[in-house]
Amino acid sequence: MQKSMFGYLRAVFLFAMVVMTIGAQVASAASARKPNIIYIMADDLGYGDLSCFGQTKFSTPNLDRLAKEGVTFTDYYAGSTVCAPTRCVLMTGLHTGHAYVRGNREIKPEGQAPMPADIFTLPRMLKKAGYVTGMFGKWGLGGPGSTSDPMRHFDVFYGYNCQRLAHSFYPTHLWSNDKKVPMDGKTYSADLIAEQALQFIRDHKDEPFFAFLPYTIPHAAMHVPADDHDPFRKKFPQFEDVIGKYSGPVVTNPVAAFAGMVTRMDRHVGDVMALLKTLGIDDNTIVSFTSDNGPHHEGGHKPDFFDSNGPLRGYKRDLYEGGIRVPFMARWPGRIAPGRTSSHPCAMWDVMPTCAELAGIDIPEGIDGISYLPSLLGQPEKQQAHEYLYWAFYEQGGKQAVRKGRWKAVRRNVRKAPNGPIELYDLSKDLGETKNVAAAHPEIIQQMRGHMENADGPSPHWSFAPKR
Repeated sequence: MQKSMFGYLRAVFLFAMVVMTIGAQVASAASARKPNIIYIMADDLGYGDLSCFGQTKFSTPNLDRLAKEGVTFTDYYAGSTVCAPTRCVLMTGLHTGHAYVRGNREIKPEGQAPMPADIFTLPRMLKKAGYVTGMFGKWGLGGPGSTSDPMRHFDVFYGYNCQRLAHSFYPTHLWSNDKKVPMDGKTYSADLIAEQALQFIRDHKDEPFFAFLPYTIPHAAMHVPADDHDPFRKKFPQFEDVIGKYSGPVVTNPVAAFAGMVTRMDRHVGDVMALLKTLGIDDNTIVSFTSDNGPHHEGGHKPDFFDSNGPLRGYKRDLYEGGIRVPFMARWPGRIAPGRTSSHPCAMWDVMPTCAELAGIDIPEGIDGISYLPSLLGQPEKQQAHEYLYWAFYEQGGKQAVRKGRWKAVRRNVRKAPNGPIELYDLSKDLGETKNVAAAHPEIIQQMRGHMENADGPSPHWSFAPKR
């Protein structure tokens, strides 16, 4: 009887040990799983276009919650001041003095000039790290079937290949992977893109995923369905005589449409966060939100009415702060302490090394980026800083800008005057870049001139040399 009881207890003990071991292994595997990464990028959304960044004409409750439950960066910069180069900077970790794409180069009938076939990109890096990758929105870095068709970089793609065709939210077609999907010209594309992004998250909830969501809102044209347009038409009736046309249907009261567009995008972001909780992967997912450049004037949008650039000077296509400084928030429950603010100056060429650290892999060599993960996690003592940040823009006569500490330098008309005057602003005292203090700081100007010369590398397509 005693031997029987002893055998029984021993069996129970061994069974319990097996269960505990398996449980520990499962818990260990769960904790060791690489975090999901969601990077949401609006199109032409200004620094002041979110209520958590000062917008008062309409509210963005879901994005406000993202900021409240995470960290807000006050000094986050786009890769460029227009669409295609910003996306190339984000994808490659190289600023516009080194990036392959430094401006918008169109090809017909659809798409933009491609990147080289062997170029190393963010999704290619994360795929090697075991991530499934998906993109939902606007590409602009290589036409259909080209050497950098989005399907050469991502596992899943849905949206616009061509940023020119993305000017209208009622297109004749979109792309699903490498298949052209005919549209009726009456279906709101932003909703389709948002739903496909949600489906990707559902499909890959059990494995590490990278979801790049370059939403097309609020780029011109000012298109939004009536359920979001009409409430703001009542709120802003003074603009009922304004007609907005950029591409696709003509819009009456595009000012109201803009507010409705951002309101709709805010709901799309809220849907993403709600789904993460429903699927039980909220705590293992970092969600970031930003914009690709400053606010535009197109399609009847009135950025001054909305104070879309907030306290900043300039708009899209400028290298003043309003053209390149953009809102940025990131949320990661349990890892990013809620309600924090970081003033660490960083830019989109820092996304690649940040994602490398999140994925637990080596940061690629030869890039311009520096990981801002320590600033995300509230560890400023571990944060490495840039010596300076650099931008080049080759349109409108050529422009260059450098941010170094509190100093911001801007040079315009570079093509005509490559050694021309450099403007200097002290952002710690003059965030709106209203007072050029170059004459009082010749030593700083000399440093900035050197950075502009050294940072702008050769390119087969982009140069400040006079056009012939």
